[in-house]
Amino acid sequence: MFIKNFKQLSAKDVAIAGGKGASLSEMTRAKMPVPPGFVVLASAFDEFLKISDLNVEIAAILKKVNSQDIKSVEEASIKIRDLIRDAEFPEEMAREIKKSFKDLGAEFVAVRSSATAEDSAIASWAGELESYLDITEGRIAAAIQKCWSSLYTPRAIFYRFEKNLHERKVLVAVVVQKMIQSEVSGICFTAHPVTKDLNQMVIEAGWGLGEAIVGGIITPDTYIVDKPTLAILDVNVSRQEKMISQSTVGTRETAVPRERQTVQKISNKDIVALAKICKKIEEHYGAPQDIEWALEGGKFYIVQSRPITTL
Repeated sequence: MFIKNFKQLSAKDVAIAGGKGASLSEMTRAKMPVPPGFVVLASAFDEFLKISDLNVEIAAILKKVNSQDIKSVEEASIKIRDLIRDAEFPEEMAREIKKSFKDLGAEFVAVRSSATAEDSAIASWAGELESYLDITEGRIAAAIQKCWSSLYTPRAIFYRFEKNLHERKVLVAVVVQKMIQSEVSGICFTAHPVTKDLNQMVIEAGWGLGEAIVGGIITPDTYIVDKPTLAILDVNVSRQEKMISQSTVGTRETAVPRERQTVQKISNKDIVALAKICKKIEEHYGAPQDIEWALEGGKFYIVQSRPITTL
């Protein structure tokens, strides 16, 4: 009732699965190398708010917010996030999630917020919603509640008022996906994001989990590929001294061994193999894509794809 796996959804399901959930499902159906997963649908968050009677309380807190006063916004955020985090997780929902987790056959999962609104006013802060990595079965309900509550970060509340959305219903779905313990990870832009050249792909790569690049913690390697021929046009290797890797409570920052700090992250052969996959994804969607990828045990996995909106 509250969950669908990637094979049961498609690109048309943004309203119930969010942009991330719909995209991963679409790529799964198109036989792209997406790690298996499921989506806790937006209706689950709606039901959770109803069961726990939080709708009225949240609306009352938002009503008192002075959006011009950062302290007022921050206080509202803390109150609402605490309410969501401390509310009891619905039993029926927990059972369904537990079953789906077991069906994945994974010890660890990535739990990511997936915003359900398509219009740009909301999509512009959807990227601020939270993700949690290396989550075990015992910690999944808490991680889902944190993803739900990230709709009410100070920044998200401020945006609601700025875009006049504070009286509008905004929901979030949550993607639960088998965790890839990537040796190398990164981003591929299937068109050059700076020069806007549609015939060039730009691949960024760094040691460890992709959060190091996404969070701006490291400067990744950059490889430029000619899209029509898949010829490598440029390889720029960056020194990398730290990376994000798995820990007993999620993830942690660790040092990159000295001998690997100045080494090219993926071979030229792998650059071409990855470019091929990303080119196929672009062809499937019919538009340039911003793709997140991970390499584990010599195999590439795609963990996100969205259109490049700046072209």
